[in-house]
Amino acid sequence: MRRTRTLAGIGIAAVALLALTACNSGTPSSSGAPEDGGEEETSSTPWTVLEDVSIDGSPTFDRISSSGTIKVGVKEDQPGLGYLDPVTGDRTGFDVDIARWMAASLGVDPEKIEFTAIASANREQAIVNGDIDYYVGTYSITDKRKEQISFAGPYFLTGQGLLVGADSDIESVDDLSDATTVCSATGSTPIQNIKENYPEVPTKEYDTYSKCVEDLKSGQVDAVTTDEAILIGYAAQDPEKLKVVGEPFSEERYGIGLAKGDDALAEYFNTQLTDGGDIWQQIFDNNLGASGVEAEQPEVDPIG
Repeated sequence: MRRTRTLAGIGIAAVALLALTACNSGTPSSSGAPEDGGEEETSSTPWTVLEDVSIDGSPTFDRISSSGTIKVGVKEDQPGLGYLDPVTGDRTGFDVDIARWMAASLGVDPEKIEFTAIASANREQAIVNGDIDYYVGTYSITDKRKEQISFAGPYFLTGQGLLVGADSDIESVDDLSDATTVCSATGSTPIQNIKENYPEVPTKEYDTYSKCVEDLKSGQVDAVTTDEAILIGYAAQDPEKLKVVGEPFSEERYGIGLAKGDDALAEYFNTQLTDGGDIWQQIFDNNLGASGVEAEQPEVDPIG
């Protein structure tokens, strides 16, 4: 992925992201296809619900076909990626639209999708238990997670960054010390990276990143760390108090979490991603296009 800041400062990029997210997130129509052939609806919902879908050897798909519904795990506190508006009840974001696209590719109408917010630490167990059919929510592909589940993708690449107060002296990860407390989500890759690579830095953990951001605003922690794409969204909500600093100091590869061994569904999703470059790009543009980051869709990993 090519990553460049194209706007004058992260604050401007964040404000633009928030405005874009509010206006253009791809909430689908009732059919999942463009309404009346209108150009505006086509741009916000670039996918269509497929018909006569068949996937041999996928127990997950067999369950979906039998019930007519699909259960998807997501995040709902990450603006621009996975967000649930507490006022309108609208669910928006890049990850959410990727999840909707995959559901449509399985022939599932949007009103038959059952979204469930699941904290980072509980994702593997939710998949193992069969509570959800798949998970799309800033879910980094790691060898440790592959011991319990399978992945399709990656569908997005990003890197770990830092969110700090607008008046903070912290400019990069090199400024972290035993006097700076860093907060992140329990069970997330970013908190593990801090513990392993910066063991002298005190850490604090919550089940959601939004609680970390609240502590940052109140001065209880000095920085929040997670993927930079997520942090830009939080800075967009309060650019006068928050800013993203430094350069990414890891590579995170977002994948679609699936039941262990469901290679047939993983291959199917990978085919949709590979063949659907135009759809992927429109989803990115709708949700993250004004963030100041240019992106190229990554190649998927081979299955098996």
